[in-house]
Amino acid sequence: MEFLESINWGLVAPLLIIQLILLIVSLVDLSRIEKTNGPKLLWVFIIIFVNILGPILYFVIGRRNH
Repeated sequence: MEFLESINWGLVAPLLIIQLILLIVSLVDLSRIEKTNGPKLLWVFIIIFVNILGPILYFVIGRRNH
């Protein structure tokens, strides 16, 4: 419990909120889009397990504009 008390939540909380928002928005977008660059299941794993970078990679690389 001492570890949790030593965390500066003023810095960590905004990052967690941004990560959660990116995760939700990217998964919703992935479910609505028809075609992606690569298999959808792979993008689900990337979005969920690569933390903040996963959703960003999806929006930069994974989405097809057509």
